[in-house]
Amino acid sequence: MAAVDSFQLLYREMSRSCDSYFETMALVGALYTASKAVILLKDCCTLVRVHFLPRMIPSKKLTQRYGDWAVIYGGSESIAKAYAEELAKHNVSIIFVTPNHTAVRNTAASLSQSYGVETAVVLADFSLDQAASKAIKEAMRGKDIGFLVNCVDESLNSPHSLIEMPEKSLLDMVNKNVAVATLMTRLVLPGMVERSRGAVVNISSGACCRPMPGRVALIASAGYLDNFSRALHLEYSDKGIFVQSLMPFQIASGRQQPLSSPSQPSREGWFVPKPEVYAHHAVSTLGVSNRTTGYWPHTLQYGLLKCIPEWIWVLGSRVFLSYS
Repeated sequence: MAAVDSFQLLYREMSRSCDSYFETMALVGALYTASKAVILLKDCCTLVRVHFLPRMIPSKKLTQRYGDWAVIYGGSESIAKAYAEELAKHNVSIIFVTPNHTAVRNTAASLSQSYGVETAVVLADFSLDQAASKAIKEAMRGKDIGFLVNCVDESLNSPHSLIEMPEKSLLDMVNKNVAVATLMTRLVLPGMVERSRGAVVNISSGACCRPMPGRVALIASAGYLDNFSRALHLEYSDKGIFVQSLMPFQIASGRQQPLSSPSQPSREGWFVPKPEVYAHHAVSTLGVSNRTTGYWPHTLQYGLLKCIPEWIWVLGSRVFLSYS
């Protein structure tokens, strides 16, 4: 009994001496919880402002806000084709820039027939240096270019170890997704600055928010386009140019998408929209957010991924690899 009484007495004395600390810790906990609640409320408001309000509130036509023509680089990719079609629905004429005209020739003809817009296909081999630039400048001459859309190569979505990639394929990848996307912006931007209006849209991948095994080339290319877009927006937003970084996650298509199962293509679903559905949502965010996933379920995914500390993500990836 004496031992029990001594313990109770010791506990009361310790509790009495720590009362002030308990109050301080409770205050700190309350402030932390309140700050997280404010951040969550801010994120919810941003979600509504970016993804829902633009589709409910009428706005000016895209051709009035930005221009009558769009230049699409990477038009052979499913997202870029869908984005071009969505622009065509808004009476925007399309110039496809591609090294292989057979990949977009049918798309261009279909857009002209379905939506009554003008289309052009520019065959540009950027390995020929200035020759490609001259062809693009000639195609843009006299046109009110209001949009430039660069799209990352979807073939990078398939898992590839860096040392397994052939050197030529690696150089072609860097040239297409980094050098050419930058050069296309350099070619189109002067006309936009002169007219004080225009939109540059760089479509990369949500994979750039977290490292993933087998996706070194994709994450590096997507990360470049994302940071390139943010730097451009900072430099040219006061000149009337809207620069947007689109970072989609899984898109339903025949090709493998980031974060999907390596054994089969991604299936259509709520978090895996068709390219047409994604493009419809993404175009509605033009002029609203300069950095977004373009599709509100993907924004939820992005928010959840950002909540996971990177060391936990890396550890989980290594555990997954060890069991796969």
